[in-house]
Amino acid sequence: MYYPQQSPGIAHKLPTHQHPGQVHDQSPWARHPVYGPANGTQPPTSPAYPLFAHANGTMTAMQHHPHQHIPGPLAHHHHQNSLTHAHFPSPPNGNALQGPHGALGQNGSPGAITAQMMTPHWQQQLLKCEMVRASRSPHHRARASAMAARTVHKAAIPIQNPNAIKPVETNGTTNEVDGSPSTKSQLPSDASPTAASAAADHPSSTVPPVAEITRPTTRKPPANTWQSLDMGGVGIKNIPHTSGLFAFTFLTTLYLNHNALQTIPPEISKLRHLELLDLSGNALAALPPELGMLTSLKELYLFDNQLTTLPPQLGTLHQLQTLGIEGNPIEPSLKMIVQKDGTPALVSFLRDSCPIPGPPPDRQWKHFVGQAEREAMASDPGAETFSVLCYNILCERCATERLYGYTPSWALQWDYRKELILKEIVNHNSDFVCLQEVDNAQYEEYFQKTLAGHGYEGVYWPKSRFKMMSESERRLVDGCAIFYKSSKYTLVEKHLIEFSAVAMQRQDFKKTDDMFNRVLGKDHIAVVALLESKETGTRFIIANTHLHWDPQFCDVKLVQVALLVEEVEKIAHNFARYPPRLPPASSSAVGPAHTPTAGENNASSRPPPVYTDGYKIPIIVCGDFNSVPESGVYEFLSTGSIPPDHEDFLSHVYGKYTSEGLRHRLGLKSAYASLGELPLTNYVPSFKGAIDYIWYSSSNLSVNSVLGEVDPGYLEKVVGFPNAHFPSDHLCIVSEFRVRPPREPPQARPPPVFPESSRAHT
Repeated sequence: MYYPQQSPGIAHKLPTHQHPGQVHDQSPWARHPVYGPANGTQPPTSPAYPLFAHANGTMTAMQHHPHQHIPGPLAHHHHQNSLTHAHFPSPPNGNALQGPHGALGQNGSPGAITAQMMTPHWQQQLLKCEMVRASRSPHHRARASAMAARTVHKAAIPIQNPNAIKPVETNGTTNEVDGSPSTKSQLPSDASPTAASAAADHPSSTVPPVAEITRPTTRKPPANTWQSLDMGGVGIKNIPHTSGLFAFTFLTTLYLNHNALQTIPPEISKLRHLELLDLSGNALAALPPELGMLTSLKELYLFDNQLTTLPPQLGTLHQLQTLGIEGNPIEPSLKMIVQKDGTPALVSFLRDSCPIPGPPPDRQWKHFVGQAEREAMASDPGAETFSVLCYNILCERCATERLYGYTPSWALQWDYRKELILKEIVNHNSDFVCLQEVDNAQYEEYFQKTLAGHGYEGVYWPKSRFKMMSESERRLVDGCAIFYKSSKYTLVEKHLIEFSAVAMQRQDFKKTDDMFNRVLGKDHIAVVALLESKETGTRFIIANTHLHWDPQFCDVKLVQVALLVEEVEKIAHNFARYPPRLPPASSSAVGPAHTPTAGENNASSRPPPVYTDGYKIPIIVCGDFNSVPESGVYEFLSTGSIPPDHEDFLSHVYGKYTSEGLRHRLGLKSAYASLGELPLTNYVPSFKGAIDYIWYSSSNLSVNSVLGEVDPGYLEKVVGFPNAHFPSDHLCIVSEFRVRPPREPPQARPPPVFPESSRAHT
């Protein structure tokens, strides 16, 4: 271990043979008269660590003088450390570098640079470096925190700041030490994260990763009475892979500074909730790439180690505010990035230069019918099957570095992502494709034209705000699209359901303040397509929707899905009244040279089905519902009812919905319900869970198979989507169904006929 230059906090401890001017120049009190002691008194002793000075060519230990550290960084602190006086090496600690790195000016050591770039970014780096160096004594932070938390009994009533925020003591350590990000997140700010996320108008389920506030559905650290652990300065030489430390997944702050560690085990990636990690003052020559999984990190201190480079996997630390690299023989190019543009620039550089990892294994199909039954259905001309793909593709407008700072910039580009999206759709070759977050321009210029070459025709509507925008702005409005195989199905009708417009038409909503304040401001929609099989005459109702994303508006999601189901029921009953399709014309009527196609001739032996009501028609309701399986939305769709006082209404008033409850008779069931739903359909650092579903009418449809989950081993190595292999923050979900034809009403039984012999006995 070495310090590249003389630390400003120890100038007054230099040997007496030093030039007085040099000693004076090194004194921080002389440079800062505002903070200096009054009346020319001597400044307090320097903090920190045992000091060593040159004496006749040898190193001799000097006395250690701990003192109370001045709280908070100095606003304009001009550091001499690693800038001037290169002939004054900072004292080594017990882990001093040996060999060529032990001397200044060799192998690109930052201490060898006598004229470095001084920027606000580097000033902040040096301030925190000195602060960490002052914390080398055993359990320094814990002891300092305990001392600060002690109640001081005085005769007079102490004057207190009524606006001060009391630090929260966790395991003897307060979050105020070292400017912990946990304390910063508690401070009031005009730039509210919630307001920022709302301004972004992101249609996905997640709060933007830059926000401090977490979602109610986000996995929080396990409840515990302490969240900080100080193991600094106690001489730890090794942390085994099986250490119990990695079971403390609730930790948000971990100090391992000033020990004798040479490696950090990759199991540290299990501490996903860490916000501050201090590994300074060790003998680390390399870092595990798994550190990049700690996406909650805001402060990562690596001061005074033997690091010459950084793993590019650290580029996923999109919330990192400080990456402490001073005191390492780090690559000059990496150090220059921090000096010039700060930690975020270095993180971006590492992120975009990180090698692309290997792709995951293909997702496997989960079958609910045996192999023999599948083969029988394939050979049975009367069996009717179809497949549905549902996919939130992440619209181009929202695929920004501000929202997805962990994703390489090239992987966010639409030209890259659209090819992966198209490949996913084409490979599955589904009969019906339901897409959400499709930009108006991308539908017209890309999807409509490209998918037409694969036999698809489409139905599309953008969100309601499309009507109130200029022509150029309309191109960026996203919406929902339904594509279908034009060779197999005929589009009968298409419908747009605007939730706000439908709500305005309800009499029981017109005098509801909550409806105006919470529902009508949202422009979410659903698209419904009524189709008919050209081969069998079977009718299908395909509904595709995208509900509001904000978890604070679960009541709005309930209202939206209730309006959706009501409209689908109305559409289904009207569709059932349509007369059956006319039988195909005979071959003699069309001429001897005409050969009937599959669309012109009913290959099935049964006649076209007759639907007595809308509930007999196969119905698919799919989309991004932004609701987990434990939500009221899922409960309503799966059970058909919820009480009027359901907790997801949040005590708001919505007419009959909150006076009588919600009910429907569609008999819906999730295609993935037999699996207990997928572990995730949306994956970002702040959230991982299932929020996309394919609902089907269980009275006339059955599930043959569904597309399975992503390989868990792959997910353990990525922080979230999108990435090089997954072009959206959502997964596509696919299911294959078989149609159960509507049962014919039983014929009236004839009256019984008794034999003549039975009458003779009466």
